[in-house]
Amino acid sequence: MRRSSTKKTGQPASAVSLNSSASDLFRSASSKATSKELERIDQLFSTYADGSSGLIDPEGIEALCSDMEVDHTDVRILMVAWKMRAERQGYFTVDEWRRGLKSLRADTVSKLKKALPELEKEVRRPSNFVDFHAYSFRYCLTEEKQKSIDIESICELLDLVLGSLYRAQVDYFVEYLKTQTDYKVINMDQWMGFLRFCNEISFPDFSNYNPELAWPLILDNFVEWMREKQG
Repeated sequence: MRRSSTKKTGQPASAVSLNSSASDLFRSASSKATSKELERIDQLFSTYADGSSGLIDPEGIEALCSDMEVDHTDVRILMVAWKMRAERQGYFTVDEWRRGLKSLRADTVSKLKKALPELEKEVRRPSNFVDFHAYSFRYCLTEEKQKSIDIESICELLDLVLGSLYRAQVDYFVEYLKTQTDYKVINMDQWMGFLRFCNEISFPDFSNYNPELAWPLILDNFVEWMREKQG
């Protein structure tokens, strides 16, 4: 008796065909839903974008924040920019907007606002926070080839990015920065060094601080200043 050339699949051919059709329908429905979502994301972008530049500019961001009932200086707005990987401070391109809102699954202002608590949790994870901390510095480099930020601006940024996590360290470091005269600007190495300092160094006794290790000199000076304050 001749064997059938049809492979045994455990299912009749008609069942396989039905499964395949169902899978195709699901993919088609999913694709249409994604397309509709992107359409709504684009419509939302156009609500806040400047008609001539085709960008959401500082005025558009303020309008968005107002609609979200969130202050435009709230650190979560910086987190949204991080999620978008926005390159220019105070401006969102349509591609950045799409990237961020698709990732946050937000196609309305209401959904974007509701996404903020989870976004904050995501950013606060140690592996993400190092990246967010570095991003926040780069985001504030507003001039071409700029590599450092003035002391006044860095003090505001420290408070915004690290203030809720390391209140005492930030307050004392800001006080030091405002009273010292050796530094007019802060660079990325110093900015990242201060985060590592907050994570690793016992405060305020500095019992495990070793100036022989590879700390930025400004932190050696800060520790010395603190010890003098403590008498």
